[in-house]
Formats: sequence, structure tokens, C-alpha cells
Amino acid sequence: MQPMLALLRTFSWQDLRHHPWRSAAAVAAVMLGVALAFAVHVINASALDEFSQAVRAVNGQPDLELRAMQGPLPEAQYERLATDPQVARASPLLELSAVAQAVDAAATPQPARTPLRVLGADALLLPPMAPALMPRPWDGADRFALFAPATVFLNTAALQALGLPTSGPQGDKDRGSPPPTVLLITGLQQRVPVQVAGTVAAGGAPLAVMDIGAAQDLFGRQGALTRIDLQLQPGTDTAAWQRTLRAEPGWPANAVLAQPGDAAQRISNLSRAYRVNLTVLALVALFTGAFLVFSVLALSVAQRGPQFALLAVLGATPRQRLLLVLVESAALGLLGSVLGIALGTALAATALQLLGGDLGGGYFAGVQPALQWSATAALVYGALGVAAALAGGWWPARAAQQLPPAQTLKGLGTAASQADRGTLGLVLLAGGALLALAPPVGGVPLAAYVAIGLLLVGGIALLPWGMARLLAALQPLAARHTLPLLALERARRMRGSAAIAVGGVVASLSLAVALTVMVASFRGSVTQWLDAVLPSPLYVRSALSTSGTTGTEAALLPAGFAEAVAQLPGVERVQPLRASPVQLSPTLPALAVLSRPLGDNPAQSLPLVGEPLSVPAGRVAVYISEAVVDLYGVRPGMEWPALSESFRPFARDGHAQAAIFYIAGVWRDYARQSGAVALDRAAWLRLTGDARTSDLALWPREGTDTAALQAAIRNLAATHAGHTAGAGDSGEALLEFASSGAIRERSLRIFDRSFAVTYWLQAVAIGIGLFGVAASFSAQVLARRKEFGLLAHLGLTRRQILTVVAGEGAAWTAVGAAAGVLLGLAVSVVLVHVVNPQSFHWTMDLAVPGGRLLGLCAAVVVSGTVTAWLAGRAAAGRDAVMAVKEDW
Repeated sequence: MQPMLALLRTFSWQDLRHHPWRSAAAVAAVMLGVALAFAVHVINASALDEFSQAVRAVNGQPDLELRAMQGPLPEAQYERLATDPQVARASPLLELSAVAQAVDAAATPQPARTPLRVLGADALLLPPMAPALMPRPWDGADRFALFAPATVFLNTAALQALGLPTSGPQGDKDRGSPPPTVLLITGLQQRVPVQVAGTVAAGGAPLAVMDIGAAQDLFGRQGALTRIDLQLQPGTDTAAWQRTLRAEPGWPANAVLAQPGDAAQRISNLSRAYRVNLTVLALVALFTGAFLVFSVLALSVAQRGPQFALLAVLGATPRQRLLLVLVESAALGLLGSVLGIALGTALAATALQLLGGDLGGGYFAGVQPALQWSATAALVYGALGVAAALAGGWWPARAAQQLPPAQTLKGLGTAASQADRGTLGLVLLAGGALLALAPPVGGVPLAAYVAIGLLLVGGIALLPWGMARLLAALQPLAARHTLPLLALERARRMRGSAAIAVGGVVASLSLAVALTVMVASFRGSVTQWLDAVLPSPLYVRSALSTSGTTGTEAALLPAGFAEAVAQLPGVERVQPLRASPVQLSPTLPALAVLSRPLGDNPAQSLPLVGEPLSVPAGRVAVYISEAVVDLYGVRPGMEWPALSESFRPFARDGHAQAAIFYIAGVWRDYARQSGAVALDRAAWLRLTGDARTSDLALWPREGTDTAALQAAIRNLAATHAGHTAGAGDSGEALLEFASSGAIRERSLRIFDRSFAVTYWLQAVAIGIGLFGVAASFSAQVLARRKEFGLLAHLGLTRRQILTVVAGEGAAWTAVGAAAGVLLGLAVSVVLVHVVNPQSFHWTMDLAVPGGRLLGLCAAVVVSGTVTAWLAGRAAAGRDAVMAVKEDW
């Protein structure tokens, strides 16, 4: 037994020594696959962890948070909760969004405006509830600065963004200088200077903390709260206490009680589909690498057939031959996985340093996380690499196990094979088609991903059967031509080798085709959607919207501004738009409620999916995006009581009773993955009485000077803001104009940025596939050195031999390209119509970019042809003639 094991080890080592490039190709493929998948995981995990830490620092660790679905909470609710015997502590907070600009001499020469989250809190309650928010006055600051009016405490991110010293004025050489001053800007009308008295320890995005009473007075929010953090008495039954609270007569219907971790969970759920899709796409490279391992080992087993047969004669059992190949594949996978984990760590560290935690999806924009390396994740992805290598080596190992020793020693072992009826491939394809119809699991299209894998494997498994039929059909055409007949007969008798070469083309090209069609379909649908939602030639909004405060109070245009713009001489028509967040569920991201003039035919203003429904009397029509259908389980023709409850506070303020909303249709919205609800602006005004707007769509009169019109609107904004035009911080600088073409171009640029990582991962997968094709063709051609020598002895010239080889390469890559395109189109249907709707809750139209697909096919065919020709030149030299003597 021991001598046989030593012989097997020597056998494998000698093959590695004589063919190091072959093993290196397999190792490199596994390494790249593991590296990409592990790097994507590390980047996503690091960004999500950084975001969660920032949320925990700002929110603290209360047992529950009380918020309103929309609008503020009445301050009376704080008094009710603070005196509840089951509540140990109740901390009121007021959250505001503003744009900050340093105006102090200590700031940078031209300070930029910075989005700032302003948090009003009771400093006496912060140490036990949210210690990271506790203000820390600078040396020399007044001891009552924590409660002083117009005084804020900034975190490190805010100080750096505003160009202020993190140690305060007392830490500089100008000791004793006055504290820095920061201008807080909200909307067009409110600009308030505040003094910076110290810092807070909370990390994350720029943040300012101030006394809650001072914040209410400063921003005119008397009696209003954003949330109330609650710590309950030990032993309190939280669920029972919540039920009792909701049953009280005075309890607000639009109040939402949430767990403290729900905010981080919401962003995790929102970004989960994007992160999973990136991970799966990175694993595509590992799948391609597994096929390259299969190609390398299949050719290795075929070339070492006589040696395997000799080992069998010397006493190696079929099981030992099987284990020998599996050990070789495991060794290749292990080496590739170790190198891949190291490379993936380096890639992740570089990406986090240069790009932050945002991989293009926009979920973690602005986050600069530290690398979070996990040994468990490294082991998991390393095991995936080994498993992929073992999967790739299984069939070659089976071939070595079932090899007939006597026939192989006579040179007949690989000449004949039983006809493959393609049963396994058909079963896999049918299974993939059925799994594509399955629903998502936990919001992730797991069944669809498995379906894609089955389609790919089934299509490749069907290749031998398909090639047998193709070769049989081509035989009459090549019967009268010597060189084509020579190539055809060899392919018929060596169908396994031909299928391996074609399989490499199919594996790489099908994935490339599927991703290309998916991205083209998505981009085409987004372009059509932009045409539908951007009907006017000119748009205006607050310039603060570009600073990350879109949809917040800071970015709203004042009431009456739209009507004033409509009265300007050069304006033909104005259409106002209001976007407001509504939190219907503590575990789901906030909905966007869009109010705009819809008129009698909403299909002219919204890209509806299907025809709108008739609205019953006494109901208010709303139109929901596709994401709302999946996230909230509502459908056209239903009433939506939860949305109606969110409007009740406005009814108590003296406005009309909250309406019963009726879902009259579904529309496509590619801008808001968390869902959007559109209703007519007249209904919004009737229900809320809030006439402020987020955007204005303008139709200038024919012949109007656009520049003069923009100047007139800026002057009008300055008047509404109580400033004179030309002032340094006047309304002139607080408006942004954009044409529909510019918005479309910017939106598509964002789209391309979101798919930038997809393009790179796709390019790597294609590169691995083409490398596998080149390795497969090179190995097969170089292994035919004796055959070429015999052909030369029979009178064929070197040019004729190269013609045969190049023709074979072109023919097989063309067949592989055709099969890859067909299989890729089938996979793209699953991506477009199953994966994307289940992942991101929107649909799209399938678009096939013929030009790009033709270019991919041409690149694959040229690659295979050139590789075969170059390998043929090396194999058909003088050594080929001399190699024939080895058999004499």
C-alpha cells in the first residue's frame, strides 16, 4: 500500500513539473473568483458595520423609540410617557436637517456648504440613554453652554467638513479667541447663526447636538418632537405594555413604536438585494474558474490516459485513481483559495481607502469604514474555492476511475464512447425553468439564482449530445473535401475533447450575454422612464437638495413660491411637486408620498403599468409604485387604511378629515427602491394644508430668454427669503436650475456608476473564461504533436495542417458562441423578469443589444481561432515529425 501511495504522489508531481502552466491556469482562476467574492463581502460588511455603529451612537440604546408616521409628534406625548409607571426614562428629541456653512475666520477661506443633521436633546438625559451624544464643551467654554440658545456641539465629521479645528479655539495659538460661528440654512427663508461650543463623540455623518428647548425656539418648532426614546422598568412585558398604550383613547393613530435596531435593519434590508447580487456576480467568476479546473483536469486525464492505465496494471484501484484526481483538484483549489483570500483582502482595503464603502449602489455614500476582516468569512469563501475546484475535478476523476486499462494501453481507450442522449442536461434545464417560477425567500431570489446555475450547468451538459447531432448533420457536407473531412472525423471520434473546448466558450459567453442583456434592458427601461417623468423642459428646486437633504424640511420651497413663479411674464405653465417621507412600518424604509397635479388622466403624468381604475365616491385616488406592491402587499382596487391613518394628525389641526385612500393603479419608479405613492396635489392640499413644494416643472413661453427667466426666478426667491439679490448668502445662490436633458444625462451617469462594479466583475469573468478557452485549445493542439507529425509524413504541408487547426478553432468557437448566446438569452430572461423584480421590486422590458452581442461573439471566435493557430504553429514544427518515431 505504501509503495503505491508513493507512486501516486510521484505521478502527480511529475505531471505538475512537466505542465506547470496548466496547474497555474486553474489556480489563477480559483484565486480570482475567491478574491472577488471575498473582497465584495468584506467591503459590504465593513460599510454596513460602520453605518450600524453610527446609528447606534446617534440613537443610543433605548428599549423603544416612538415616532410619527409623518410630521412631528405633539409634545404632550412626552409628558404622558414620562409619567408612565412602566417607563424608567423618556428622552425627547427633535431632529432637523440643515445645510451648514462656517462663517468664522478660523474656517477655510471659501467654506463649502455641508449637509448637517441637527439633533435637539435634553443633556441631562443623554448620559444613560445615548452617551455618545453627550456634549463636551471646549476648554474655556461657559459651563452652561449645554443649555445656551443658538449653541451647538459638532462631531468630528462636521468639524472637518466645515474646516474648523477639532480641538476648539482654546487649543490653537489664538487662545482666548471667540468660538467659531456656523450659519445654518433651511429652505429659502431661514438662516440662523449659531456658535460652536464643543464636540460630541458620535461618529458617522456630520452631526450637531444642541439643547432641545433652544432648537425648538431657534427653528420655530415649539411643541414639536421628532421622536421619544424610552427605557422601560426592568421586568416590563414590552409587548403587553405596547398593546395597552395603543388602546388608550388619546393615543395618536399615526404613532409608530420601533426597536432601536430597526433603523440599521432598514438600511440593511434595503441594501441586501444589491449586496447579494454583487456577491452572486462575484461568484460567477468562481463558477467560471470551476469550469476551467474541469477543463484542465479533463485534458490532463486524457493526456495521461496511458499512465493511468499503467498505474492500474501495477495495482492502483479505480478508487485510488478517483481520489488521485480529486486530491489534485483539491490542492489546486486550496492554493487558489489561500491566494484569493490574500488578494481579496488587499482589494477590499484598497477599495475602502479610495472609494469608501459605496460600491455604486448609493446605500453607503459618504461612509469611510475601516476594514472588517472576518476569519469565519475567509474560511467560508476559502471553502467555496475548494468546493468549486472539487466540483470541477469530479467528472475528470470519474473518467480516470472508469478508464479501461487494456484498451487505453492499446490506444483505444478514448476513441469510442457511448452516445449521450442528453437526458441529464434536459432534466437540469427543466429544473431551472421550474425554479425560476418560485417566489423569493426573505426578499432574496434564492430560487432564481439556483435556476440560473441549473440552466448554465444543464446547457453545458447538453453539449456532447448537441455536438453529436451537429457532427452527424455536417458529415455529408464534408465528405468530398479532405481537410474538412479530416477535422470532422477527428471531432466525431474525440467528442469529449471537442465538448470541453466548446464548453469553455459557452460558460464564459453565456454569462457575459446574460449580464449584457440585463444591463441594456435596465438602462433602456430607465431611459424610457425618464422621458415619461421629465415632461417639462426646465426644472427648479432648492440648491440644498443637492447637499443630501432631499425630501427634508431644509430643501422645501416656501408656500406661494410656485404661484409667484407662474405669474412671471416668460412662464407659460408651472407644475409643483412635493415629496414627503411617511414611515408606515418600523421595519421598512420610509415611503415617499409624491403630490403633483394628476388631473383626470393620471397616465399622462405617471408611467402607469396597465390602465387606471375608476375611483369610488368618497375615496381619494393614490397610485403606488411597484415596490409598494411587494413590500406592503397591497394591490390596485384595495383601500389602504394604514396610509389613511398617517394623515390623521392634519385632520386634528383643523383640516378636513383624513380621506380613505383607494389604490387606483401601479406605476414604475426606478428612483425609490423603498416605494412611492403618488396623489393629486389638490388632495394633498386639502388633507394637509401644506403648500410648500420640493420641485417646480417649468414650461417657458416660446421665445423666452432662459437666462433672463432664471435671473427673474432667483430675484423672486431672494424676495421670498427676505434678502436682496446679490447678497453673499441670498436666495440667488439657493436655487438650482436644470434642463430635462441635463437631468437625464446625470441620471444615466448615476446608473452607469451603480453598474460600474458589475462591468468590472463581468469583465473579469469573461477574461477567466477566455483564458480557459485559450488553455483548452492550446492543450489539445499541443497534445496532437504526433498526429501532426503523421500528417506531415503523409504529405500534408505545414500550411495545410495550420489551416485544419485554425478551422477547427473557428468552427468550435463559433458553435460555442451560438450555444452561449442562446443559453445567455435564457439566463437573461430570468435576470430581467425574475431576479430584478424580486430583488429591487421593479420591472423592465427585455432589450437585446445585437451589436454588443455580435462583438462578444466575434471576440470569442477570434480568440479561439488565434489561440488554435498559435498552438498549431508550436505543435506542427520539426519536433512533430520526430515525435512519430516514438511509436516505431
